[in-house]
Amino acid sequence: MLKKVLAATLSAVMMLMCMACGSKDTPTPANPDSTDADNTPAKVTTIKIGYENTDSEPIGQAVIQWQKIVEEKGDGSIKLELFPNSSLGTKSQLIDMMLLGEPVITIADGAFYADYGAKDMGILYGPFCFSSWDEVWTLIESDWYAEQCAQVEDLGLKILASNWIYGERHLMTKNKVVTPADVAGLKIRVASSAIYMEGWNALGATSTGIALGETYQALQTGVVEGVENPLSVLYSQSFQEVTPYLLLTGHIKNFTTWVCSSDFFNTLTPEQQEFLISTAEEAGLYNNDLQTKADEEYRQKLEAAGVTVTEMTEENLAQWKEKAQSFYELGDEFGWSENLYETVQKAMGRQ
Repeated sequence: MLKKVLAATLSAVMMLMCMACGSKDTPTPANPDSTDADNTPAKVTTIKIGYENTDSEPIGQAVIQWQKIVEEKGDGSIKLELFPNSSLGTKSQLIDMMLLGEPVITIADGAFYADYGAKDMGILYGPFCFSSWDEVWTLIESDWYAEQCAQVEDLGLKILASNWIYGERHLMTKNKVVTPADVAGLKIRVASSAIYMEGWNALGATSTGIALGETYQALQTGVVEGVENPLSVLYSQSFQEVTPYLLLTGHIKNFTTWVCSSDFFNTLTPEQQEFLISTAEEAGLYNNDLQTKADEEYRQKLEAAGVTVTEMTEENLAQWKEKAQSFYELGDEFGWSENLYETVQKAMGRQ
């Protein structure tokens, strides 16, 4: 019996010695929030960017540039993963992900925010609201615009950057259009937003909300007779194959924003927040250069594909602007603040 006890005791002592020896050779587990020897953060936040544009469009190329900027200038704690062509989901699906706090970013504009609850922002996407891009940049630096962004954040979405040109929106149709009278009753595809739809209704057309990816077939089958978008989008979506006439209306100076969940944004450190915003704005400048250079190139491509391009004369432009004024009288219908049109005119530097 004594031998058994001694044997058991000796075995226990040997196990403790082995454990002690092993503890000397085994490094202490790293703090998950600490950095490695090369200062690479152990914890990486991967953010998914979902958007409906193709990689061949300026917007798509600029998002790729944003990813590169983050990789080259960051400390490795943020990684961007790209999902073009609506491969991550529709805008509504992406917004639902955001509201659950998911690390997702998508592209959105004032017309969307108006439908979402920041009603006054819808006026920025009314027809012929801006006369120049300088007016756009003046406005997004204004106190009024900062107030609008704060309101969007209260609704659960954080606007990261607003300095991205999406493009001037123009009109492509199956039959030639020159004056507002030519679109009377014409079925025009627009984004499924009350602002876009009522804008074209005010111009005399019959607006139809259809997803961008479904528009080609809708034009092909006659569900709609026209589509409006920037030249880069019109060409990249191959609309020239089914709509051979282009009127350079420039009816919307379409600047766009990148947005994420407010809750997710608040989980980032102040340094990460500032980095995400600054890189988004830097990529926006890259995008704007691409957009400026691409407009003429896409026009040439459309003409080479057989599209008849018509430029607006001063007389025609005046007719379109006059027709558009009825849109800005719909303030009560949209839930706009009192005297909003005058407020925005002042914020863009006209008064």
